[in-house]
Amino acid sequence: MTEPTTIDQNQDPQAAFAGTREVDPRYALDTASLDRWLADHVEGYAGPLTIRQFKGGQSNPTYELVTPGAAYVLRRKPPGVLLPSAHAVDREYTVISALHAQGFPVARPHALCLDEAVIGSIFYVMDKVEGRVFWDLKLPGLVPDQRRAIYDAQVDTLAALHRFDPAEIGLSDYGKPGNYFERQVGRWTKQYRASEIDPIPAMDRLIDFLPRDLPADGPARIVHGDFRLDNMIVAADGPDVRAVLDWELSTLGDPMADFSYMLIGWVIPASQRNGLGGADLEALGIPTVEQTVARYAAQTVGPVPGNLDWLFAYNLFRLAAICQGIAGRVRDGTAASAHARSMAAQVGPLSDAAWNFAQKAGA
Repeated sequence: MTEPTTIDQNQDPQAAFAGTREVDPRYALDTASLDRWLADHVEGYAGPLTIRQFKGGQSNPTYELVTPGAAYVLRRKPPGVLLPSAHAVDREYTVISALHAQGFPVARPHALCLDEAVIGSIFYVMDKVEGRVFWDLKLPGLVPDQRRAIYDAQVDTLAALHRFDPAEIGLSDYGKPGNYFERQVGRWTKQYRASEIDPIPAMDRLIDFLPRDLPADGPARIVHGDFRLDNMIVAADGPDVRAVLDWELSTLGDPMADFSYMLIGWVIPASQRNGLGGADLEALGIPTVEQTVARYAAQTVGPVPGNLDWLFAYNLFRLAAICQGIAGRVRDGTAASAHARSMAAQVGPLSDAAWNFAQKAGA
């Protein structure tokens, strides 16, 4: 599971990117080299430069760059031996550049650096966006009408993303059209096997089941890959989404993958900060799964999900594979966050939950 580029905990609505710390020595940047590169490639840049590292950014180390006149965010590929196709910050830059040009809420991208000699790995720089990041899906501290407005804005933003024709915004080659779920199951199986440490029976059963019961292909659209509430920056004074974060897993694919992934929050127990399962949604003012499906369907031309059990099994399997990748990086000493070990420990529970949904889907 990737983490957003911001940590806020909702304590300060003005601090979208709270939660920085001193830069981890393993991911230290050559400040002088970076300063020279920024002066040459970022319009209006002027030092002196101060650098701190965000506590989030599980997959790609993420930094706050502060100057007297502006603040930026730098996302880099972590150094060291990495899984194939992982940490593709150049792809992040491509997609946010295309979407920013269309007025979709993403941080304004400034420049991509493919020269590893500058700081030790490729990276890109974008604006720092101010607002709120909500980590607890129950949105404590807000009233029901405020919660409803934020959830409506979330689904409206995802529907807007899925309305784009990739070819019309220069992203026709951003991924392979067709056979999306087949390719994704294969990809995450391969990633899981590459990081496997100890056998996990539920993962083995899912690897056998999922390819045998694939849903029909939907239209090829831009899929974010990690679309959830805490990957959005919401305006400080209202529900408007100011930026969608963390595009590392984005590609062309079936929009039902994104939509069903967002719905995972409704089945995770409410005892967890990122779960709504069992919560009194009406009292909270949070729409139900059915209401969310209806709102999304009214704004898109694709099908509404009719196989949520399979989709939930797939999404939880995928999260387990991502967490297993983090576990492998803990083992190899390349994990970028202090939270990596706790995330690695989620592989077993996530795979068990995925298998429960697979059984409901007919496994």
